[in-house]
Amino acid sequence: MMLVAIVGGAVAGSEAALVCAERGVHAVVFERGARPYGKIEDGLPRWHAKLRDKEYARIDASLNRPEVRFVPRTAIGEDLSFERLRSCGFSAAILANGAWRDRSLPIEGIDAFVGRGLYYQNPLVHWFNHHEEPGYAGPQLELAEGALVVGGGLASIDVVKLLSLEAWSKALRARGIDADVVSLEHRGIPAFCEANGVDPRTMPIRPPTLVYRRDAEDMPLADFAEGATEEQRAKTRVARRRILERVMERYHVAFLPKRAPVGMEVVDDRLRGLVLRETELVEGRVREKPGSDHVVASELVVSSIGSIPEPIAGVPMRGELYDFADFETGALRGLDRVYGLGNVLTGRGNIRDSRENAKLVAERLVGTRERDDPALSKVADDAHHEAHENAERVLDAALAGAGHADLTSIDALVRERWAAVGYDGDYARWMTTHRAG
Repeated sequence: MMLVAIVGGAVAGSEAALVCAERGVHAVVFERGARPYGKIEDGLPRWHAKLRDKEYARIDASLNRPEVRFVPRTAIGEDLSFERLRSCGFSAAILANGAWRDRSLPIEGIDAFVGRGLYYQNPLVHWFNHHEEPGYAGPQLELAEGALVVGGGLASIDVVKLLSLEAWSKALRARGIDADVVSLEHRGIPAFCEANGVDPRTMPIRPPTLVYRRDAEDMPLADFAEGATEEQRAKTRVARRRILERVMERYHVAFLPKRAPVGMEVVDDRLRGLVLRETELVEGRVREKPGSDHVVASELVVSSIGSIPEPIAGVPMRGELYDFADFETGALRGLDRVYGLGNVLTGRGNIRDSRENAKLVAERLVGTRERDDPALSKVADDAHHEAHENAERVLDAALAGAGHADLTSIDALVRERWAAVGYDGDYARWMTTHRAG
């Protein structure tokens, strides 16, 4: 019998497990968390509730199958070494563990200030999604008004929204108004205030600022159509700016374009701002302007410049990504029958990064589409479809000529991990008792 190890149970991993099951191949899915939802749960702020619920059900349906064994709370490289995984006798191994490590802000020494004026996007969103849940035992993050968010993609807009919504929720609650962040996000801050008899001008809340090294017209909020004329491209640039302006109006955030972080402002051993340098576009490339450095003070800096895969001992790296010999099949260089799938190949780390979906996501971002229409889950549907097709291609390569698995060794490993984490093999029961918030 062929048996495949899959590392990671979210979109890419669950689709790989489903493809295995469809082909009569058994799979063991090793998931580092208690729940397999990955960026669906911890990369999207919690106001995306309907999308998350649909995704949870879809992933559950793929993993709760007789051909699939689920192994929770097992991080490869930490709870279980990659070498031991490989030596157990699987027919093949697929790394679908996503991109969870934040790309470092390119300022020498700045990471020493994490938790002292600096946060990265992934832990910030995880905290935001879970810190109000009963039993939350993770770190408690302290936010500040007037934060600087360094980024420029859709995820960074979610981050700057998150910071503003938290500040407004806190201030409105201090006035006795029940203002949860989800309601604020759905209605927009001005409309929510009007409905509750509050003049926003009486709320002197310093807005967070998105710092971007290009201009609004360059943000990936709407893409050029294939073969677009220059006139059509100009209209797309205008649409991008209007979308961003709508975000600024609806969520009370600020925008600082054409700035690159080049240094830091430290006071009393705490990060208190950034040194920014002006930029310009020259033949489509960003060029920094010498002599334009200036300090922008802030009690909080959030870096949102992208995510990359976590290094795993025994997995070869090439720069920030794993070292792939073939990006079509995901084959790892120098490792027999080990393949990558999903964001470990691209380092994207967000289900909403596909170019063709950017405008749809942006429209939802600013509330210009009804949230209950059938297009609500188009982005996630496309991500699953792409992951399924990619998984089929990877499995074609992984199983071509693959031998039978060492069932005895694999069964011993699975049961060892189950005993270590208190899992009895019943996926549905486990998910009932570890339901996502």
